[in-house]
Formats: sequence, structure tokens, C-alpha cells
Amino acid sequence: MRYSQLLIPTLKEDPAEAEVVSHKLMMRAGMIRKLAAGIYTYLPLGYRVIRKVEQIIREEMNRAGAQEVLMPAVQPASLWKESGRWDHYGRELLRVRDRKDTEFCIGPTHEEVVTDLVRMNVRSYRELPLNLYQIQTKFRDEIRPRFGLMRGREFIMKDAYSFDRDEAGVDESYRKMFDAYCRIFERCGLEFRAVEADTGTIGGNFSHEFMVMAETGEDAVACCDSCSYAANTERAGIRKEPAAASGKAGTLEEVRTPGKKSVEEVSAFLNVGPEKLIKTLIVMDGEGHAAVGLVRGDHELNEIKLKNRLGWETITLADEETVQKVTGGPSGFSGPVGLTGVPVIADHGILSVTEGVTGANRADLHLVNVRVNRDFTPDAFDDIRIAREGDGCPRCSGRLKISRGIEVGHIFKLGTKYSESMGATFLDEDGKSRPMIMGCYGIGVGRTAAAAIEQNHDPDGICWPVPIAPFSALILPLSAKSKEVVDLAEKFYGALREKGIDVLLDDRNERPGFKFKDADLIGIPCRIVIGDRGLKEGVVEIKERRTGEMTRVAVEEAVPKVLSLISG
Repeated sequence: MRYSQLLIPTLKEDPAEAEVVSHKLMMRAGMIRKLAAGIYTYLPLGYRVIRKVEQIIREEMNRAGAQEVLMPAVQPASLWKESGRWDHYGRELLRVRDRKDTEFCIGPTHEEVVTDLVRMNVRSYRELPLNLYQIQTKFRDEIRPRFGLMRGREFIMKDAYSFDRDEAGVDESYRKMFDAYCRIFERCGLEFRAVEADTGTIGGNFSHEFMVMAETGEDAVACCDSCSYAANTERAGIRKEPAAASGKAGTLEEVRTPGKKSVEEVSAFLNVGPEKLIKTLIVMDGEGHAAVGLVRGDHELNEIKLKNRLGWETITLADEETVQKVTGGPSGFSGPVGLTGVPVIADHGILSVTEGVTGANRADLHLVNVRVNRDFTPDAFDDIRIAREGDGCPRCSGRLKISRGIEVGHIFKLGTKYSESMGATFLDEDGKSRPMIMGCYGIGVGRTAAAAIEQNHDPDGICWPVPIAPFSALILPLSAKSKEVVDLAEKFYGALREKGIDVLLDDRNERPGFKFKDADLIGIPCRIVIGDRGLKEGVVEIKERRTGEMTRVAVEEAVPKVLSLISG
């Protein structure tokens, strides 16, 4: 392509609305433009990246035995009501009505639609396993869309759904998708980790997230320093450490702590470390049921772990009215001693607290010298806190390290959550009707492109990995008036195109410095610079965008050199 014929509206300054690197650079490089909050138009350069990511995905999904389909974006509410998600998915589900006042939604995901498709067309075990995928636009009405393509409302996603006869079958389908995802992100040229994850609103009983590692990532990832264990911090397990020695027991006492509610305030007032405090968190589900989670003062409650332990669909911290009802006192002064009528789940970490401090369930009062199993007994102990740096690995004797990552893919074992509620059954070898066992596998296409930028950039702009770069090579003639320079640029342009290389010829009549800045900004991996001075010596300059290395090569060696750099 010729630069003069492409719409590449680059910007000199960062847009005020852009908060993260990928958003800033995709806007500045003329790859996307905002239409509304969380909704973007893909311009030619940006869409070329999207199509390259899609092509890698298609090739690996097909290689893994999946079949491509395209399902409607607009979905009838009746399907979501069958699955039970219409009332539970939340306000992110964009609900609409047609002219007949029939309820629909704009699909954020397609479990219901694909389950309906399969239940209508698959009858026998002989037709299984089956894996269907699509690459399609989704919509989730995020309360605060931000970060450009990283968290938009409208986005392009690859979603796949597997259907199997038994657990062994779904395990095999899951393995194939896991391997396919690894190949996809390797081929995209990204550094990534597959981490264990929570299944969230999709449901299911096992999942992995694929994280592109980047310092700017919004997700925390816990990785063991000794084994291959990795999980996001919503899921990361923590090794149970030995309980502290009991020692001499102090007497339970009540002390005044006027106006001291937070861990920091109570610790400072009583002159004890935060690890001596037992935080008492009152939580609620969507139906008004209450429960209590206990963690050490220097730890943070993991609401997702507690929700899963309680078997709830949703979880929130209780309001003041509920706290008062459960404990008899105001928030900030809650404690486990004397609590009745609600389940109390304690984190393993409080077993290390021997002479603890906790709220007395009355305003301005705390208890000191508190001991678990003497002054109170939880209903259960479990791992219900957020993993942090240095915690014990749940798989080995190693320790967890916390890194940052960007979720670009997520795979689930769904089990029979949707097939049972929606009647997606098959007849087995004995003629008995059984529910299909499902898996779900998603990749954010635009998010993958944005994550690639977060991982591959420098102060001057983007440094695209070759496989997903909008163009693999850029030809940059320094003068549009020199016939010798222009002719050689055209010759290189034709030669590279004949070799099947995506090449961009900057044929604009602009100053060299202007062209160089644009070239660095849009991040094409390999650049051929042609100037009169070099041609007098019979050489051109080739620059690698990622390393910044500049090499002078003979004119006749330029095309082979570019081919070798692009092929790696």
C-alpha cells in the first residue's frame, strides 16, 4: 500500500481521554477513533492488525478441529430466561425491545444461542464431540468503559463452545483448546502465561485465563518461584502455614477505642501490629442472606473465594443496616465473639493470631487478648484471602511472586450448567437421554492487539511483533523529488510485494524528520531508508523498529536482508 492513499490520521499529542499506553498510541497512530463511550471505529491500520490476529486464531481453531459459524448478535430474552441468566447477569446486559414489545439483548456472549442451536440439530452420541466457534462483535454495557480497546463496551471476540458426551471428552476438548491458545499467543509474538482463574458470571467449574505480561496490566497474577503454578489473585491458592504456638493465654478484655474503626487507626491506638487484628467482614448475597468472613488485619478478604465457599451467586459487603442487625453494633466495631445466627468462615491465617484484637460489636469498643477456638469458634476454616507477594505456593514449597498481566483469553469447563437448564441432550449408546457436557473458550481480538502494544512500545511509539504488525516492512524514501531515490523505492516495493510481504511505501512529499516520527509511531517492524547520499555509495539503511539497530547494506542485498529480518 502507498501511504498517500491510506487514511492514517496521526496525532502529535496524547489525547486527553487516553489513560493507558495502548489507548494513547492507537489514537495517535491513527488506528482507532472514538464514536461513543467504549465504542470505537477501526481505521485501516488498526483493522489490518485485527484481521491478522483473527487469521492466526482461525488457523489454530481449525487446526484444533473447531468449526466456524456466525451467530446473531441480537438474542431473544426467552433463551436467557431458560438458562436463568436474564435476572442475574447484571446491568452490563444491554436489553432492548422490538416493535412488538418482545424482549431481546445485544449479546455479550453466546452460550444460550449456541446451546439452542445444538439442541435443535444434534441428537446422537455419534455426532459428538462438537466444537463451534465464531469471531463476532459483542456488547457489554460497562459502567465505566475505559482504556480504549482494553475495556470497551463494543468489542470483537472469538468465542468457541464444545459439546461432549462425558467428562473424559470435555477434558480432551479443553486440552485441545488450551494447546491452541498457547499456539495462538506464541504466533502473535506475545509473552504470556496461562493462569488458573475464577469462572465468574459464565459459570462452570474450572478455567484458565491467558495473560499477556505487562507492567501496565490491570490484573495481578500470582506465579510460584519454584514450580509452574500460576493463577490470578481472584483464584490463587495459598499454602496453609502451621498454626502459631499457643503460649500463655491472656484474659479477654474490653477496651475503649473512641472513633477508631480502621485497621490503621486501631493498630496505632493500641500500639499493636496489624497482623494482630482480626477483621470481621459482614457480607450479603443478592437475596439478603448474610455471612461473616474473618481475615487477619494485614490481609485482604477475597470476596470471590468467600462467595464460592458459601455457594452464593453474588456477594457484596453488607450495608450499615445489615451490619447492625447481624452484630448488634455499628460497622467498624464488628467482631466474631458472641456472633450467632450467621455462618462464620475464617481464613487459615487467623490461626497464627494468639493474642488478637477485634471489634466488640458495640460502638467505640474493641476486645483484646482474643483467641480463636477459645473465645469464638468459626463454622469453617478456608483460604478466603487475596494472595500477596511471599505467600506459600499451594502446590509446592515455593513462594508466590505477584506480576501484572492483561487478560486476553479465557477458557472454561462449563459442565452441564446450560445443557441441563436448556435441555441440550443426546441419546447415548444405550438409547438413554443425557445432557451434553460443555466447554467455553474466548479471546478478545481487539484486546489482544492493545495488549501487544502495552508489552511492545518505547517512548517513540509502537514496536509491533512481526506476525500482527499492520505492515511488515516500510519503505521510506527521503526525497520525493529525486528520481533515483523514487525509482529504487518503487523497485523495492514491487520486489517485496512479489515475495508476499505486506509493505507500506511512504510516498508522501514530506520532510524526512516528519516521516521518521510517523514511522516510529506506527511501529512497522522493518524500515528501509533510501537517500541520495547513501545511493552515491551504493547503500541503503535498514532499521529494526524493536531494537533501533540501523544497518547499512548494499542496494542488491536490501530485499534479502528485509526478508531475513521479517522471518526471524
